[in-house]
Amino acid sequence: MDFNMFMNDVVDVARQDMREAGYEEVKSPDDVDKALTREGTTLVMINSVCGCAGGVARPAATNAIHYDKRPNHLVTIFAGQDREATEKARTYFEGYPPSSPSFAFLKDGKIVTMIERHDIEGFTAMDVVGKLQGLFDEHCEEI
Repeated sequence: MDFNMFMNDVVDVARQDMREAGYEEVKSPDDVDKALTREGTTLVMINSVCGCAGGVARPAATNAIHYDKRPNHLVTIFAGQDREATEKARTYFEGYPPSSPSFAFLKDGKIVTMIERHDIEGFTAMDVVGKLQGLFDEHCEEI
């Protein structure tokens, strides 16, 4: 099998996992502006093909939202695949270096905090679920 075909399959599955979980996929700078400037709370999952994305971040992203409180909007961007969208999204994450996988938490279009790669790598998916749900408890309304 061609390596590029393999990587495309991996990326397609990762994208599908996030869409099926209810995350809106953004692929262009315009999509980013529309998705990240909405009123309310927004969780952005910056996806990647690394092991800690597949083994920790995506499972955490899909499980954390099954909770009493959750963000108004769920968004995903694929770093390394949708480069222009990723670069545009990072302009909203002022004060945080580029990091993938990671989670950005915004309120009314302004960055509140991030869970960066160093907060994901070396942790379990359930550890990251706890970190995300802690943000939800602090910043989100009950559903």
